[in-house]
Amino acid sequence: MERNFFAHESSYVDDGCTIGNGTKIWHFSHIMSDAHIGENCNISQNVYIESGVLIGNGVKIKNNVSLYDGIVIQDNAFLGPSSVFTNVINPRAFIERKDEFRKTIVKEGASIGANATIICGHSIGRYAFVGAGAVVTKDVPDFAMVYGSPAKVKGYICTCGERLLFCDNKAICRICGLKYKYNKETVTEEM
Repeated sequence: MERNFFAHESSYVDDGCTIGNGTKIWHFSHIMSDAHIGENCNISQNVYIESGVLIGNGVKIKNNVSLYDGIVIQDNAFLGPSSVFTNVINPRAFIERKDEFRKTIVKEGASIGANATIICGHSIGRYAFVGAGAVVTKDVPDFAMVYGSPAKVKGYICTCGERLLFCDNKAICRICGLKYKYNKETVTEEM
């Protein structure tokens, strides 16, 4: 069978995982069986991807990130260096809680900053931005920019990553010109 992805010789890619065309897996990373990685992803150094993890197309995962069963990363998401994900809310070494894994979804185009911690059972909205070092303890809305511990919404950003400017119930990106509607802490693209 032809292999259409790159895996550095120091990485481990277990049998039974799915890896899309054009994906690159770098030094000391481990992809377990039954993990699913899309096309044109970049898996940086020292990344661990457990069985059951689903990763879309065009995802960038920077150094020292571990993804556990129950985590879904949608297309074009960015996971910054040493960002942390959990999958059990109350872990104990002496109690088996595999039936209590909580699903975490990082939606399309979202970015997670370096050293941010995402507590399991939450979703990071489309094109949202989680600041470096943030601790996410609840769902993050689409286009929201959150930071702090616990992370709180501090503004909204465009799909291009620039902060939106607001006037009444509308928002615009001063860089790319995209327009958005704003309604009670919800931002949606204008059609």
